[in-house]
Amino acid sequence: MLDKRCQMHLGIFFLATGNHVAGWRFPDAVIRGDDIEGLVKVAVAAEQAKYDFVFIADSPASQLTGHPSQMLRLEPATLISALAMRTSQIGLVATMSSTFIEPYNLARLICSADHISHGRVGWNVVTSATTQAADNYGREIPSHDERYEIATEYVEVVKGLWDGWEKDAIIADAGTGEYLDRGKVHALDHKGKYFSVKGPLNLSRSPQGQPVIVQAGSSPTGQRFAALYGEAIFTIQQDIDEARAFSKGLKEKAAAAGRNPEHCKILPGLFPVVGRTEAEAREKLAELARSIVPGSAMKVMADRYGHDLSQYPLDGPVPELPATNAIQSFAKVMLAKARRENLTIKDLHDIFALSRGYLLVVGTGAMIADTMEEWFTSGACDGFMLTPAYFPGALDDFSELVIPELQRRGIFRREYEGATLRSHLGLPVPKNRFET
Repeated sequence: MLDKRCQMHLGIFFLATGNHVAGWRFPDAVIRGDDIEGLVKVAVAAEQAKYDFVFIADSPASQLTGHPSQMLRLEPATLISALAMRTSQIGLVATMSSTFIEPYNLARLICSADHISHGRVGWNVVTSATTQAADNYGREIPSHDERYEIATEYVEVVKGLWDGWEKDAIIADAGTGEYLDRGKVHALDHKGKYFSVKGPLNLSRSPQGQPVIVQAGSSPTGQRFAALYGEAIFTIQQDIDEARAFSKGLKEKAAAAGRNPEHCKILPGLFPVVGRTEAEAREKLAELARSIVPGSAMKVMADRYGHDLSQYPLDGPVPELPATNAIQSFAKVMLAKARRENLTIKDLHDIFALSRGYLLVVGTGAMIADTMEEWFTSGACDGFMLTPAYFPGALDDFSELVIPELQRRGIFRREYEGATLRSHLGLPVPKNRFET
């Protein structure tokens, strides 16, 4: 049996039209975010290859000038519930915002999906920052730090609701007619700065104790939040030394918060381009580059970077610009890369068009496995969030050419050893706060 401490974790960032801005243009690619049969096909193939989970990104807005996957999106809790009925083992992570959804509703949606999947669900906690989403709710976007303050109380409410039912609260004794032990159902009675929630939730406790908390903030505020709650941390890193420092720092913060740092799985984004030979992989990369419509990633880059760079000369350097209320981690990491490699704005645009800013690796299965193994064994990460160029083809290439190489090296599973997402990630079942 593979020692789970030596096991790499692999999630799949499942943007329907692919992570490449023009991924939908490739043969047999999924071309619509509402193509449920296409999405099911990818999830089933991912389960056959034994990935830990598929990760559904989301925003409650249609961003018509952005990435094609941001235009049409099935509601994530609905989608993972549908995928749960067509799969049996792979984890299913849904992105849902603490900025717009009431915590009781979210607790119910995610816990429902976890029951439907028999304990395979995770919740990616996000604090929405786009005006397009805010306009759909008639709200203003709070400041970056206030969004995380709200999210902290929000997560406490959700986790408290998830604990409301003790495991043997339902008696259902047909002989006596006794159905419920009311002493084992607990109202939360939360009254805080942002939320007032009575409870209890009208669902019993999750089959895995609680759904897994996934988090993607890398700003200082985001890291503090991840240290408190994050069990799988999705991050952007371009340099192995910086990744080691990030992983070490975050796990130290988790330990200081009273958590076991091994229960924080660090998963940087990885954009793989794999071929049977290095030349084939390089040609695939060139084909991906040729498919980019000039300027097509400017909006994607602006959303990630926090500034519209179209007003600057394409062949000029990336300017030093102040932090904004948008996603700060991308801007910090990509600016550091631009400085290290003397990149122009066009260089940065092409990186975002190809990989959306995630670490790009090109080569044979063995070459890509070498990079992944180096990062993993050196403490830079606990695994990766794969961001394939398009689905299903680019993911199939990775599953066929890289997964067997990782298995041969003994750092990735050949079979699932458990039935829940927690078991896949080596995470414990959380103790119910109401049980003695």
